[in-house]
Amino acid sequence: MTAKRYSAFFVLAFTFLFTLLFAEKYKAAQLDEILDYEVDAYVNDDATVTLTYSVLWEVLDSDSEGPLTWVKVGVPNIHCRNFTPLTDNIDSVSYYSDGGSFARVDLDDEYYEGETVFFSFSLVQDYIYQVNKLEDGYTVYEFTPGWFDDVPVDHMTLRWSADKAYSWDPSCLVKDGALTYEKYDMAPGETFTISVTYPNDAYAFDMSKTIEKGAEDEEEDFFIGLVATIILVMIPIFAIRGLVSLIHKAAYKAGAGFGNGQKTKITRTKIVYFESCPGCGAVRQEGQTECSFCKHSLIKSEEIIEEKEAERFKEAGEFKYTDSPNTYIRVAVIPIPRPTRSYSSHRTSSCVHSSCACACACACACAGGGRAGCSTKDFYKTNFRTKYLNSMK
Repeated sequence: MTAKRYSAFFVLAFTFLFTLLFAEKYKAAQLDEILDYEVDAYVNDDATVTLTYSVLWEVLDSDSEGPLTWVKVGVPNIHCRNFTPLTDNIDSVSYYSDGGSFARVDLDDEYYEGETVFFSFSLVQDYIYQVNKLEDGYTVYEFTPGWFDDVPVDHMTLRWSADKAYSWDPSCLVKDGALTYEKYDMAPGETFTISVTYPNDAYAFDMSKTIEKGAEDEEEDFFIGLVATIILVMIPIFAIRGLVSLIHKAAYKAGAGFGNGQKTKITRTKIVYFESCPGCGAVRQEGQTECSFCKHSLIKSEEIIEEKEAERFKEAGEFKYTDSPNTYIRVAVIPIPRPTRSYSSHRTSSCVHSSCACACACACACAGGGRAGCSTKDFYKTNFRTKYLNSMK
């Protein structure tokens, strides 16, 4: 494989990986719409946070993938507990990990096109703060409400208790003792993050705890690290291959008689010119070897010489040799070919076959909430899920 083909292979491989990992994920037809989404956060004395989620969900299409029976809502990380249903239409709510950190909400009924369902639940979340994160003496909470990668949200409200808060970002209104953030017409996958800072003595903060990412974020970081590792490994490999190729070519040229190591033979010929043309009498001009009028040769005599004095002429060309205006020395540099070498080149082409287990990273399975599942034919796996759950009950 030539260097150009190696370069083309590298570009194609990199493009494939980049497209595979970072291209926009497959979008299924819109099945649902969230009319209202509210998250209330209250900081407890032990520095954990009680999060209350309230969702008004509308089913737009129950024919394509079946009715709505359960959903999942993204939570910050695995350190959550005390899942509590707050509405009667929830059969159960629990932690759920499927390429991310979620709260799984199993509903008590099937919901069809045109129907809406309101459900609410709470949980206790930890590991979303860090002591002395930005400044000594202050602790920072960071929180991103769970989003929905395939479901638009008409109206979203986040309320964070303002009690003892020192500062917050971004700025917002303070209503009824809560930092209040509102968003309208949020596109699928749209989200935002807030940070709230407290003095270290505001609550019982644990110095050993840090802000932890959800399982999805860790998985994404892994793939980014994998791509970076592949690139860092492949670049030196191609650089080494290029260097070896250059060395091989240089060695071949030197061995085959090309380049600076080639032997040459120098012949020096002493030439005496007539001062004027012996045929027509025209005066010889500098550099002429024959008369420009009658085409008669202007060379009076020429002989190959090996005089010591002539050895100083080593470059090809014609030069003044003596004080006589008509005496010159012509130098010819002739390469001496070396015996031809016969090469038998056998290269083994090692084709690396990659068994790619395609990890389908569904939009709803990547920290964003939604119905659930991962399939190009049945994106939400609603039909499978309904049958499976019924068989388990």
